[in-house]
Amino acid sequence: MTSRYRSSESTDSANALSPRRRTVVKAAAATAVLAGPQAAALPARAAADVPVFLHGVASGDPLPDGILLWTRVTPTAQATPGSGLGPDTPVDWIVARDKALTDIVAKGSVTATAVSDHTVKADVRGLEPATDYWFRFSAGPADSPAARTRTAPAADASVSGLRFGVVSCANWEAGYFSSYRHLAARGDLDAWLHLGDYIYEYATGAYGTRDAVIRQHAPTHEILTLADYRIRHGRYKTDPDLQALHATAPVIAIWDDHEFANDAWSGGAENHTEGTEGAWAARQAAAKQAYFEWMPVRTAVAGTTYRRLRFGRLADLSLLDLRSFRSQQVGVGNGSVDDPDRTLTGRAQLDWLKAGLTRSDTTWRLVGNSVMISPFAIGSLTADLLGPLAELLGLPKEGLGLNTDQWDGYTDDRRELLAHLRSNAIRNTVFLTGDIHMAWANDVPVDAGTYPLSASAATEFVVTSVTSDNLDDIVKAPEGTISAVAAPIIRAANRHVHWVDTDRHGYGVLDITADRAQMDYYVLSDRTKPDATSSWARSYRTRSGTQKVERTYDPV
Repeated sequence: MTSRYRSSESTDSANALSPRRRTVVKAAAATAVLAGPQAAALPARAAADVPVFLHGVASGDPLPDGILLWTRVTPTAQATPGSGLGPDTPVDWIVARDKALTDIVAKGSVTATAVSDHTVKADVRGLEPATDYWFRFSAGPADSPAARTRTAPAADASVSGLRFGVVSCANWEAGYFSSYRHLAARGDLDAWLHLGDYIYEYATGAYGTRDAVIRQHAPTHEILTLADYRIRHGRYKTDPDLQALHATAPVIAIWDDHEFANDAWSGGAENHTEGTEGAWAARQAAAKQAYFEWMPVRTAVAGTTYRRLRFGRLADLSLLDLRSFRSQQVGVGNGSVDDPDRTLTGRAQLDWLKAGLTRSDTTWRLVGNSVMISPFAIGSLTADLLGPLAELLGLPKEGLGLNTDQWDGYTDDRRELLAHLRSNAIRNTVFLTGDIHMAWANDVPVDAGTYPLSASAATEFVVTSVTSDNLDDIVKAPEGTISAVAAPIIRAANRHVHWVDTDRHGYGVLDITADRAQMDYYVLSDRTKPDATSSWARSYRTRSGTQKVERTYDPV
């Protein structure tokens, strides 16, 4: 591999400008700019209808020869996200080998229109593998910030190591996105994985914030329409820490439920009332359209995020869509979790996943997985913890002691997949998971009831939330006190669980070599503070060939 990024370099420095004078609108201006959904006072030049880049730039889905670039241009003061207003605007892009953008290797032009909410993408090909590049967009007299990205190694390359940031579950109203800032500052990521819940759909104050809205959603009502989803995505993209991370490394993203509505399934969602809130099909289509407009994500199959990326001979990454095809979640008196006619993945996606795992010739098979695959039994938690845990996990309050929104609610799919891993001797499969606002390190047993006597088919690293409420937030207890009680009980009832932290917010860093895949878990000092610090909490690894997790006592 070529040398990794150096954290001393600024991601939107004015030094990256070309010799001709241009206007660069930096991320810090954007929060004030978009204080309301159609809002408020734009900078003076924007008010004079000079195009500006208020939502940063991003790259994603790295290939050995290419990268997908993204930005949004605001061509006039009225052309705010979701407005449907604003003229067609030519947008140029360049890709260079150097930060000063003088050694240009590719360039082109796209047109931003109201039809795509003035978002644009450029799928750039012809690049060198495992190489750092800089890129920038321009519209009229305005330049976007310059940003770095990185291509994947060549498919047949011997790769000594890979490093990915791993995040999920970022509720705007619950706090600041310091996890993104700390990942951006590392400067050593090949890419970062967002495992779902990049945005939340709720009305302001309607979803967990310890009863204190730190910063308000736009729009303030629950998002239902295409305009609503565009406005919410636009609000998120004004966050300076999120912009900084997008400008530092390519993102590899999948969606979970809150990009649509809570506990979404193929025909509806827990947080959707058919008729009163329109038709689910229309809402789902609007959410998907806005997502693909606002995210640098390629589609292998139209309308879904399942796809596969390869990183040399070291690892491939199968990315799942566990919302578009699933059957409705089982509830009290509503079917059985073991029903073979119910599915989480859908038949086509499960067959695609199994076939890809079988054909894989890489050392590691990573699976980007939005809900936990490891079995989870609640154990003998006391009533004062069981109720809040049920609320956090979306469990029925009585009658079922498992999370039917996870793979636990679709046991036939899980049984088929794990049996496939075992019967085909597929080793080194690591599930990377978000969703449940807690950090876990798990073996994935073929039979949880007899584990550890039964085999482990894979391993799983689950990252906690960036900001979304976890167990101590729901109980409103001091951080760490709930985990001290709950974690031992959860582990006693789930012998395949090596570690669980129910209380803290943060992110993970996954480091992969031929010998091991290691997840370093980092936690934030205070999600409600924009200058929150970050500290290493724990590390776990799985050694090649073992299908088991073990603790290690130093981060990479």
